[in-house]
Amino acid sequence: MTEQQVIELIQKEFKEKTLEVTKQYLEIHSPIYADNKLKVDRIDRDRTDKLIIAYLPVLDEKFYFAVYIDTKSNEVISIDTEAYHRVYFRATSETLSSDELKVMTRLAPTELWNKGDLRKSGKSNYTFSNLTILPNPEPDEFEDKLKKLLDFLEQDKDGIKQLVDNAGGYIQVAMEIHNGNGMIGGHNIDTDNIRRMNDLGLSINFDLYVSGNSFKE
Repeated sequence: MTEQQVIELIQKEFKEKTLEVTKQYLEIHSPIYADNKLKVDRIDRDRTDKLIIAYLPVLDEKFYFAVYIDTKSNEVISIDTEAYHRVYFRATSETLSSDELKVMTRLAPTELWNKGDLRKSGKSNYTFSNLTILPNPEPDEFEDKLKKLLDFLEQDKDGIKQLVDNAGGYIQVAMEIHNGNGMIGGHNIDTDNIRRMNDLGLSINFDLYVSGNSFKE
């Protein structure tokens, strides 16, 4: 199934609203169109060859529509929302520079700053140096993002352990979740990922936010 076929199938469902859940979501939130074409940020084909998930940005929100498509029947079988997830490794120091943090690992950082640098807001300066590694910024489920981050970090176990020991390196998770009915769900860290984090000496920290409109009664 091509990307164009996926988009056409979703556009058809959004127009005809054959699923009750489609009506529910489109009553309270809107997808984004560009040149009269639905914007799709990612088509996830990782699960099976029978199911794909298309992630669509939601107007004025960070979370996504998640549209589930059966590739055998070429049908939209469900629609949900997927939280905006940032799952990344972070190391900070009040004494070391970003260059000193960077040389501890062979992995390329996504973001660096030095203590004393001006913050993005332009209103104050950072009080610590920072190194961030975010290998998977695209829309995805939390469990997949965590696995992909660990896959990436394990390419340089010694370097990550150095950053853990010398700069308190850890995994940071930021989630923005659609609060449609007050039930925002939960996430699982399985025993394998717990073991992998332990092998690297990593802790994990969560910041959770809710946003969006509630379902109409």
